[in-house]
Amino acid sequence: MVNISNETVTLNNGVKMPVLGLGVFRVEDSPELVNAVKSAIKNGYRSIDGAAIYGNEESMGKGISEGIKEAGISREDLFITSKVWNADLGYESTIAAYETSLKKLGLDYLDLYLIHWPVQGKYKEAWRALEYLYKQGRVRTIGVSNFQVHHLEDILKDAEIKPMINQIEFHPRLTQGKVREFCEKNNIQVEAWSPLMVGKLFDNKILKEIADKYNKSIAQVILRWDLENNIVTIPKSTNESRIIQNSNIFNFQLTREEVERISSLNQDLRVGPDPDNFDF
Repeated sequence: MVNISNETVTLNNGVKMPVLGLGVFRVEDSPELVNAVKSAIKNGYRSIDGAAIYGNEESMGKGISEGIKEAGISREDLFITSKVWNADLGYESTIAAYETSLKKLGLDYLDLYLIHWPVQGKYKEAWRALEYLYKQGRVRTIGVSNFQVHHLEDILKDAEIKPMINQIEFHPRLTQGKVREFCEKNNIQVEAWSPLMVGKLFDNKILKEIADKYNKSIAQVILRWDLENNIVTIPKSTNESRIIQNSNIFNFQLTREEVERISSLNQDLRVGPDPDNFDF
């Protein structure tokens, strides 16, 4: 087994975060999810990324507690993320949503709590709530998700605490240059959701050529490209062999030219909603 647990990035408050995690988006609250989380932990994953809106925090929590037991590790070895949903954005309501997520997950604290979407007129109050939770020592790191440059500028105008993370849709067809540049300048770590573009790149010739060179899968090449771009990545899978395969990306490196070739596939193409134009 490749030991992936010691590959981390240090966030702007000094907390270390694993560079690879398991995402659980669109997986039902089910034994399948419990097993996926358990097998990820068993195979060296130390970061699990969830959200209130996924409706599966109970199964995620069960997978975490059983995974900890079976792997013989402690809660402190894991990095657990959840996100506050749009309907709960506000000061009191965000704090209440945090408590609800903790309860469902069966945890005493989270390692990272994110504002899921930048709902205009609501996310600043929610950010104050996250700052409160952080100052109280209830959560180790706080951040945002799907924030564009102008959203980040708006938050930073009044923030006492700078976001540690911005989790965005990121893959070879959507490289988000401006957001990444802004985050780098402001020491905000970028994290990729949908890094594999829901499988839409698996027949790409350039990626296939690079994958063949290293005797790797296209998914492994894309995830490696994330790491070469200093981006934390959280591919989703419930299949144990795929979970293992996705983690087997620490024994090769792409050349600078290959990284650029993959980046040149960008078409500003989203598979998820546009953060400047959503209505939920």
